[in-house]
Amino acid sequence: MKSAWPPITWGHFLLCELLLEDLKQSPEADKRLIILGTVTANSKELGGKIPIPAPPDLGDMQGLAQGFKAPISMINGKKFKSGKAYKDSKLCNMLITRELHRRYHDTGILFNSLYPGCVADTPLFRNHFALFRTIFPWFQKNITGGYVSQELAGERVAAVVADPEFKQSGVHWSWGNRQKQGREAFVQELSAEGSDDAKAQRLWELSENLVGAV
Repeated sequence: MKSAWPPITWGHFLLCELLLEDLKQSPEADKRLIILGTVTANSKELGGKIPIPAPPDLGDMQGLAQGFKAPISMINGKKFKSGKAYKDSKLCNMLITRELHRRYHDTGILFNSLYPGCVADTPLFRNHFALFRTIFPWFQKNITGGYVSQELAGERVAAVVADPEFKQSGVHWSWGNRQKQGREAFVQELSAEGSDDAKAQRLWELSENLVGAV
């Protein structure tokens, strides 16, 4: 069974759980917990409308409810698809960010997600076909305009973590056509599933059970 994908999301969840008490007790005036999302998990953006290999879809989360026990490897309990698993995991990250905000925004902690752009030349695709690793960065740079350098992506993440202009909690930050110089960040609307507060709450409860937090 290919099961490498689910722990990506629930590793994030468990780390958030472990950090929360320290953040709540911190004397710092500006406390933030920031999680990465992706454009491909958001159908409100062009990159999220591409159905290859499949659009994100958490379904009723029966795979998660059953603890991803073999042969289950997808959150909706269906057959494993690596690209969809990536999208699903990022969608879960964005939903968990919403639920963090709903549960804990009155503690003074800011909770946000962001997508800084497609950093297409990192080792993320090291196990993909060599031809893909060559074509994909070129395609993102010259066709979609979605490519950003590792340095620029890092600067954008750091800004959401620390800069005063990102002090709005419970939102998803984006940069639109992301490689344009001087592009300003804005709050990006999320898909119906990514904005589903009932699903976010259910995802939180199932995730707590999965990592043994309750």
